[in-house]
Amino acid sequence: MTQDGMSRRNFLGLGVALVAQDSLAGRGRLGTLRDPTVVGQPRAPTREGENSAEIQAIETRLACNCGCTLDVFTCRTTDFSCTYSPKLHREVLALREQGLTAQQVLDAFVAKYGEKALMAPKPRGIVNLTGYLLPGAVILAAGVGLFALIARRKVAVAGAAAAGDGAAFASSGTFTSMIASRFSSSMNCAR
Repeated sequence: MTQDGMSRRNFLGLGVALVAQDSLAGRGRLGTLRDPTVVGQPRAPTREGENSAEIQAIETRLACNCGCTLDVFTCRTTDFSCTYSPKLHREVLALREQGLTAQQVLDAFVAKYGEKALMAPKPRGIVNLTGYLLPGAVILAAGVGLFALIARRKVAVAGAAAAGDGAAFASSGTFTSMIASRFSSSMNCAR
């Protein structure tokens, strides 16, 4: 018992409870938020065709603008506290009911909200092309640099081995030669 009346066991239990607390949005003492009416925003039941594969394909190419970095379909079906994705879903449905094709719906969203409405920007213009090409170029350059480094190291090791028939390694102060000499001396002592 400590001076204030709390035992060590209770103190450690309190510490474990604080560390193990789940910090995900929608979770708390009462559990996971699964019912949208708890948030105060009941939703109308979905009609047939609202979740068709075509609507899902359109919505997965559109970004939700609530700050979640998800597409509209994923945000709408997983985050019941989001108020943006249901509105965007209703916009997609309204445009489809007007007879627009999937590409025309996407173009209408780009015209209304800008290119930020898309999950991936169109590959044109210097900024967008840089976003598409730069990661691949950096990975390719790193691969070429690594290949050149390994090839240069192999040539240096082969040249040193050929020049002294292994004597260069024994006389050099490299880490590898130190390990080799310690290993051979420990083997001699073991005999």
